[in-house]
Amino acid sequence: MSDVALLWVTFASRAEAERVAETVLAERLAACANILNGCTSIYRWQGEVHRGEEVPALFKTTPMLARRLRDRIAALHGYELPVIETWPAAAGDAVYAWVSAETGA
Repeated sequence: MSDVALLWVTFASRAEAERVAETVLAERLAACANILNGCTSIYRWQGEVHRGEEVPALFKTTPMLARRLRDRIAALHGYELPVIETWPAAAGDAVYAWVSAETGA
């Protein structure tokens, strides 16, 4: 079993990424959010290819809270259909203790 769940999300702006990160941290659904530098996304949406600048963010939580965090990010997100990818990650005991203490899990 994995010690940590990682959620990768892209946002329309840095301000939105920061707002969502601050909210889920305050609600103790995530222990950490890394907001990265912007990227160019090329994607198909409603039958057309689009290109846009986005801001990726990586959220860290426990596997037990991953689904709740995913649902909360989706509710706070400005996109009609945000892509929120979730995957497990192995971590040492110190990291697991930190995530557990921060999230209350």
